[in-house]
Amino acid sequence: MATTGPWASRVRRRLVLAGAGCCLLAGLGYLAGTDPHDPSSVMPRCPVRAVTGLDCPACGGLRLTYDLLHGMPAAAARDNLFLLVCSPLLVALVVRQARAFDRGHPAPLPRPLAYGLAGAALAWMAVRNLPGWPLSPTSV
Repeated sequence: MATTGPWASRVRRRLVLAGAGCCLLAGLGYLAGTDPHDPSSVMPRCPVRAVTGLDCPACGGLRLTYDLLHGMPAAAARDNLFLLVCSPLLVALVVRQARAFDRGHPAPLPRPLAYGLAGAALAWMAVRNLPGWPLSPTSV
């Protein structure tokens, strides 16, 4: 049985994708049962917030996902409106990358899209850290 060649390479890529999918499902399962709004829950903390005290563009992402898993879209919008609005695009980009990886071809992100997302994320970080911003995360 040959362990090299295009077939073996494709099998390895499929196994990597299956492993990533299993990790995603395990993480979502853990998140569905563990409330990140509770400060005593075991969740990763944001390194940007730990160092600077500012909410980064992704701060509130775990709370947003928890809220969506439990059917609370208003709370999800309060936790991170930017990620909520961008999530369809981000999911489409992840699916695009997974398909390209499965085929063994690169799928670079178009520069205008990359710069646009980076600029929007920086603008969101600046706006959400303004004093009196009404959409503050439901917990820290």
